[in-house]
Amino acid sequence: MTTPGVWTTRRDAQVGAGWANRPRYALADFATLLWRERVLIGAVFAVLFILGMAAAFSMKTKYPAYASVLVRLGQEYVYEPRAGDAARGAVPDSDQLIQSETEILGSVQVKQRVINRLGLTRIYPELGKKYAKADPAERRLIMGEALKALESSLAIETAPDTPIIRVGFEHPDPRTAALVLNTVLEEYLIYRRDILGDSASPVLEQQRQAFESRLAAADAAYEDFLNYNRIGDFASEKASLSQLQAQVQQQKLQVDAQLQDRVGRLSALNRQFAQVSPEVRIYRDVNPAGADKLVDLKVQREDLLSRYRPDSQPVRELDAQIAHMEQAINAGRTTGDSAKRYGVNPVYQTLQTDKIQLTAEVAALREQQTALAGQLDQLLQRRLRLAQLEPRFQELSLDRDVLQANVRDFTVKEEESRAAQQIAAQTNDNVRIVARAIPPTRGKSLKKPVAVLALLFAGFTALCAGLVRMYLRPGLPTPRTAARTLQLPVLASARLKGA
Repeated sequence: MTTPGVWTTRRDAQVGAGWANRPRYALADFATLLWRERVLIGAVFAVLFILGMAAAFSMKTKYPAYASVLVRLGQEYVYEPRAGDAARGAVPDSDQLIQSETEILGSVQVKQRVINRLGLTRIYPELGKKYAKADPAERRLIMGEALKALESSLAIETAPDTPIIRVGFEHPDPRTAALVLNTVLEEYLIYRRDILGDSASPVLEQQRQAFESRLAAADAAYEDFLNYNRIGDFASEKASLSQLQAQVQQQKLQVDAQLQDRVGRLSALNRQFAQVSPEVRIYRDVNPAGADKLVDLKVQREDLLSRYRPDSQPVRELDAQIAHMEQAINAGRTTGDSAKRYGVNPVYQTLQTDKIQLTAEVAALREQQTALAGQLDQLLQRRLRLAQLEPRFQELSLDRDVLQANVRDFTVKEEESRAAQQIAAQTNDNVRIVARAIPPTRGKSLKKPVAVLALLFAGFTALCAGLVRMYLRPGLPTPRTAARTLQLPVLASARLKGA
């Protein structure tokens, strides 16, 4: 089979029985086919490359400034519960701490503070000029663009288990880059005080005042309870009542024992009293006539002896009288009472005195026993009354104790919070700037990378355009393609002549 030219139309190619609708190319055909599309490829490459180079050379050189911040655990990260002691002293780990500080450093509020402090014209002069001429609605859009540009130029880097945050900022002006970065760090230190500072002092004060109000009401109820029930100190009175009851009980037991003793002694004394005579003889006078007579007789005998002999009749008669008198005296016949005196028996008197004393003591002890019994009954009634009042007293006391503890705790927390705010407002001990930014001397430019990318993109796009144009051309471009597609040998080929 012969073909009229190099390019065979699809209508003629469809005559072959083995033709498959789509040309079949070999790898060796692409070089020839792409060379035929060299004009299109060159045009596309030139246009894209020129545009890419123009974009590369239009890019400005930016100067990156760098700084670093040291972050350590501070008091503001230590958990202090508002009430109770649950989880007191809990702290985050180092990664959470660094992440928190990074979020604060990269927040929009810090960037807005920097723009407000330095001015939009100082950072981005072009946007500053537009901002000065714009209306309020456009100003918000321009400020959003400035924040977006500032965020894209600000780089914050951290490393695991490292308490250092590295911050970088790029700007066409090296001095502005260093100034903006240092201002970011300064505003970050100020803003973090507002974020991490304990803002609960007013709430603590309100809660403390509420507890104080409730405590005043509880104190009033407590005082009314004590005054109404005539109680000075419930606990002291309860203890004193117990002690006093024990003392009275002991006294009553002692009085009972003494009363039994006095009653027993009085009974014994009454028995003895019936056996004792109320009178007793005090003394008696004995008549000495017999003795005197005997003495007279003996005197007479002596007188007779002076005149008579002892055996004379008168002497013997007188001796007989003396002997008879002595017998009578010895027999008691001559003895008699001349006078007698009786008086009160001292034993009877003593018994009577003891009886009177014992009777009085028994009466006194009975009265004392009755009085002690009445006191015990009063003490018991008072203690029973206190026992009835104790639940209410315990309730009021518990309320007062709880409220007093709450007032004390919230007062302490309020003072600690106020002190922490004052300290935090003056210093940032746990966050320190390790290295401040200085104006960089070497800038960074994307001209070369953009130029290389423009070259690669232009070449790739041009090649793709050539391939697309090659596939879109009708017919079979080469004899080999025709033979491969139609599965028929090509015997000869001829170039098409122009019309």
